[in-house]
Amino acid sequence: MTERTALISGAGVAGPTLAYWLARAGFRPTVVERAAGLRSSGSPVDVRGPAARVADRMGITAKLREASTSARSLKFVDDAGRRTGRVPMSALGAGSDIELPRTDLAEILHDAARDHAEFVFHDSVTELHQDDGGVDVTFERGAPRRFDLVIGADGLHSAVRRLAFGPEEAFTEHMGVYIATLPLSEPPADPTAIVMYNSPGRAVAVHPSRGHGIAAFMFRGDALPGFDHRDTVLHKRMLTDAYAGAGWRVPELLERVREADDLYLDAVSRVRLDRWHTGRIALAGDAASCVSLFGDGSTLAMAGAFTLAEELGRTPLDATSAFRRYESAHRKLVEPKQRNVSTAAALLIPATRGGLAARNLGTRLLPLVSAARRLVPARAA
Repeated sequence: MTERTALISGAGVAGPTLAYWLARAGFRPTVVERAAGLRSSGSPVDVRGPAARVADRMGITAKLREASTSARSLKFVDDAGRRTGRVPMSALGAGSDIELPRTDLAEILHDAARDHAEFVFHDSVTELHQDDGGVDVTFERGAPRRFDLVIGADGLHSAVRRLAFGPEEAFTEHMGVYIATLPLSEPPADPTAIVMYNSPGRAVAVHPSRGHGIAAFMFRGDALPGFDHRDTVLHKRMLTDAYAGAGWRVPELLERVREADDLYLDAVSRVRLDRWHTGRIALAGDAASCVSLFGDGSTLAMAGAFTLAEELGRTPLDATSAFRRYESAHRKLVEPKQRNVSTAAALLIPATRGGLAARNLGTRLLPLVSAARRLVPARAA
């Protein structure tokens, strides 16, 4: 049987994981990435549950643990920086979980896959035309090519989803929250603690990450018509307006925002499609089912990519059946997470002073702990 070819758009988390396992299933994968190299906000994400099992089978668990962060507690502070609550991460009782910067996770996954797949950086898919025999793909920079299958693993703002399924606004739901991250150059005062400040409808956290802090801004806001996730000038204005008058370290952090050239900001959105596949084209990771305000997206991306590759390996000549089995299995993991996004946002970003006071009194409640340990968001998987 001729080796089957597969194009994967996106070299974040889902893309390299899928490439690794597709190669082992007898496919010849190519990964195309818009950025000139590996990119990420560096925000901490989790590898847990099914993703931890995938990592074990890939032989990368030791590398993930070497790159893991050191946060052991979440501390809440008031305007003056006085502690108002504390949640130990051990309250989850999930000792097998690994939290690490998304930069490191993406690099480790890429290193595992690069000898088994072709990686093409600084290019992107611009046209897709499929027939019964394959998919003709036009690229922004490279020459056109033909593949047996195309998988969109290119995140919330997926180009493959737009080309094959329709405009983004048809499948994305704004969850009433925006999130921004900014790396800090200096090490945190306490390398074992995430420190979080709230005022109604706003939250700012500093995560120790690995050796340097990461600031995360989370604030409530309506959907902005024509919002552009690449417009840094707009993003800086949004943050300045949203956090006017806030206490703690916020004025200092906003000054860093104004000077930054590596700010990341996007709306928290939920992606929902009736089907994740059409013909020879399918979606994985956030492109199919963006769900997470926190770090669960990477876990779901790795788990889903493994399931997709496994099913394609079972029936390489019948992609439609493989796509159906993958979707049926992976939706069982995704749908509970999608239902819980609003609850997690209410716990971490209370809209009123009363809600904030109640949250502070209940800092030992397990649902808050579960949300808080992933409070710095990941970019699109």
